Amino acid sequence: MDCYKDFAHIYDELIKGDIDYKKWADTILIFCDEYKVQRKDYLDLACGTGNITENIAKSFLNTWAVDLSYDMLTEAEGKLRDSGIKGKFICQDISSLNLNRKFDLITCCLDSTNYIVEKEKLHEYFKGVYNHLKDGGIFVFDINSYYKITQILGNNIYNYDSEDVYYIWENNLEEDIVDMYLTFFIKQGKVYKRFDEFHRERAYTNKEIQESAIACGFQIAKLLDNYESKALREDTERIAYVLKK
Repeated sequence: MDCYKDFAHIYDELIKGDIDYKKWADTILIFCDEYKVQRKDYLDLACGTGNITENIAKSFLNTWAVDLSYDMLTEAEGKLRDSGIKGKFICQDISSLNLNRKFDLITCCLDSTNYIVEKEKLHEYFKGVYNHLKDGGIFVFDINSYYKITQILGNNIYNYDSEDVYYIWENNLEEDIVDMYLTFFIKQGKVYKRFDEFHRERAYTNKEIQESAIACGFQIAKLLDNYESKALREDTERIAYVLKK
């Protein structure tokens, strides 16, 4: 099953209302002001359909976006072009960055870091981001917390039903890794088209994330509960990090 292929074209419709991308982007831009980050070169990792990219790119001179899915990149490029924003879109693995350029701000939002399921590659990911940051630059990313993956997503079944879309989402958790099997039925005229997706995420503890980042040279500047200025709790579902070089 391909990841984010047919799904790319209905992604925005399905998550509409779930994430306040503008609010997240505004929060990240506040961090840029707080840490005196120049608004020149911006890189968005695992950009998806470009929702965060678009909102932040408006405040930067140059924008680059990376994703492993050509279909997602196509959606993102069209979205930014429609908004009058020029950007460079690169198909690349975020754990093996090679862009020959450095950035003032790098982001990786909506738990894309959890998709790095090999712990060795997590270290390569942080090292790659560190090497692509300018001195004084910041890296802002978030993860699905260990609690969310093991206690909420793991071994559960979800479904969604609307006039045009129906899907079943089945999860299987084993040794901190959740396998997610999604079956979609999309209305096309009088018939429904079926396609399947497979996604896999690793549950990382906050300690594991911080230790790996620090080992690569980062300073931990902030930890946030879902991009909010409040203390982390045992049942925090999304942890956002601000790392400084």
